Amino acid sequence: MSKSRRLVIAGTGSGAGKTTVTIGLMAALKRKGHVVQGFKCGPDYIDPTYHTAVTGRVSRNLDSWMLDHHTMKEIFARGSRGADISIIEGVMGMYDGKDPTNDKGSTAEISILTQSPVLLVIGAQSMARSAAAIVKGFQMLNREARIVGVIANKVGSEGHFKIVKTAIEQECGVPVVGYLKRESDLEIPERHLGLVPSVERGELAPLFERLADLIAETVDVARIWELAQAEELVVEPRMFGSVSSQSPRVKIAVAKDPAFHFYYPENFELLEAYGARLHYFSPLAGETVPPDADGLYIGGGFPEEFAAELSENTAVLESFRNAIRSGLPTLAECGGFMYLTEAIVTTDGSVYPMAGLIPGKVSMQKRLAALGYREVTGKAGNFLIGPDEQAKGHEFHYSTFAANEELPHAYETKGLRGTKPEGYAQDNLVAGYTHLHFASNPALAKRWVERCLEVKRRG
Repeated sequence: MSKSRRLVIAGTGSGAGKTTVTIGLMAALKRKGHVVQGFKCGPDYIDPTYHTAVTGRVSRNLDSWMLDHHTMKEIFARGSRGADISIIEGVMGMYDGKDPTNDKGSTAEISILTQSPVLLVIGAQSMARSAAAIVKGFQMLNREARIVGVIANKVGSEGHFKIVKTAIEQECGVPVVGYLKRESDLEIPERHLGLVPSVERGELAPLFERLADLIAETVDVARIWELAQAEELVVEPRMFGSVSSQSPRVKIAVAKDPAFHFYYPENFELLEAYGARLHYFSPLAGETVPPDADGLYIGGGFPEEFAAELSENTAVLESFRNAIRSGLPTLAECGGFMYLTEAIVTTDGSVYPMAGLIPGKVSMQKRLAALGYREVTGKAGNFLIGPDEQAKGHEFHYSTFAANEELPHAYETKGLRGTKPEGYAQDNLVAGYTHLHFASNPALAKRWVERCLEVKRRG
């Protein structure tokens, strides 16, 4: 059987150094001339933005809770095509997922499903032989998850690293392939929302280069390249194989710029497979909704970071009002939902008028207002997903929405804290905080294209 190369970068917990190692390793491998494909476990949008910037290939999310296992593996296989090596960045600690009693949704589960070797990053500060106990525990909790090597992060010195390496290699039988020093001061800055626009502008490129230097200096990249070898993962193409890609029948305008940036690549690909031609435009740069658009997609992002510019651009706001009021089938998620409300109130109390299509205001907070997976059921009047249908997604936002009146909700969402009505659905507008993953229910993409076609024919 033919071989391929893939590797999961797992951590003992959040803050272990997964992202630092992942980005540095990607940059170091690319520097050697390899084609590198990035993936991220879970619904995170920020780390894939880093991966994409470093590798030059669109990073994808692998999620074993939102998606059935076959679909998740199909996304991995599709994304890996043409790459020399696939690097999968884990989420939280290696075994942290949806449920503390099992591995569902965890980095460990994704490593098992994709049959990927695991490189474990441990924080080795203030310990010696105890580091071996940590690694052994991670090896033993689920032996199907195959740890093939270790990186010791936050070591005090090269001497300290040698002690840790000796202990782990003797007790655990896996190589310790390198280290990062505690005082290297080159960890990724705290991942707040404003960082993605700075990635977009290329401001973090020097940091990525320094991370590549750091990894090349104290990590055996050639050994990691060897450890990443695995049997090729053969996956039958079901999700896209069942869709006979059709020639474009409708044009869906997609708001895409540093203010509206969060999209799953599969959402685009499914829309295209069902006959949509996507036209990307930048509201932030003053581009209006294309007059020949048959549908409109406004994704998540950071409208609050650019509230003044978005509010001042009245011609763009007016184009959104006209398009949506004329019946353009529209999905607005999180940042897009915020943009369509009456105003965004920033943390300093400034009020920035927005499109005013959804009666109510959004207020920014300094702390997360919502975070987590959502099981989504549509409500009556939602053209995208009805009351008898489910999809999966997630919420991640720092704002709260206060309506001026009782609104027709778009969804019923179920999360860790129970079930709640969410969003806004009126005519051909569906909007809410929830980021939907179309691969959890491809019928959403099909229905959207069909509604666009219907409205186009009527017009």
